Amino acid sequence: MTATRLVLLDRDGVINEDSPDYIKNADEWRPIPGSLEAIARLSRNERRVCVVSNQSGLARGLFTIDDLNAMHQKLRAALERIGGEIEGIFFCPHAPEAGCDCRKPAPGLLLAAARRLGVDLRGVPFVGDSLSDILAARAVGAEPLLVLTGKGARTLRDHPDQIDPAAVFPDLAAAVDHLIDRGA
Repeated sequence: MTATRLVLLDRDGVINEDSPDYIKNADEWRPIPGSLEAIARLSRNERRVCVVSNQSGLARGLFTIDDLNAMHQKLRAALERIGGEIEGIFFCPHAPEAGCDCRKPAPGLLLAAARRLGVDLRGVPFVGDSLSDILAARAVGAEPLLVLTGKGARTLRDHPDQIDPAAVFPDLAAAVDHLIDRGA
C-alpha cells in the first residue's frame, strides 16, 4: 500500500474528548461522537490509520503506561466492534520542557512512525486540532488538516494565518468524508 493511503490522526481532541486536566484513564477516555465510525470508514476504504499523540501526562505523573495502554485498548476494542482498525499508536511520553525531538511540533514522532511503517510522509493527511499538529505535519511534508473539535476552534481563532481554510473541518467525520471523496 502506498504512503498516500495512510492517514495520521492526533488522539485527544480529534478521536476522543480532550480535557485541560488530561485524560488519565480508560474511564475518562470517551470518543467524540462520530469519530470511531469515521476511522472505521477509513479502514473499510483501505486506508492505513495511525495515531501520533503527545502524552506528557506520563512525564507529569498523571497516569502510568498501564493507564495509557488501557485507553488505547479501549479505543482498539471499540473500533474492532464496528470494523475499524488502528495500525499503530505512536506517542511522545515527555514533558514540554524535556526538549525531546518527538514532542510535536518537532517532527521526531512522525518520522519514527514513517520509519516503522516504511513510508514517505510527503502528502500524507495528518488530522489534528492544534498548531503543534499543523507544524509537525508541515515539517515532514504531510498534509495538515484541522478539526474544530478539541482545541481546533481556538487554534483557528488564535492562528488563522497558519491555517489553510480549505483544510478545516468541523470534526473527524467531516475530514474523513473529504479524504474518501477525493480519493486520498
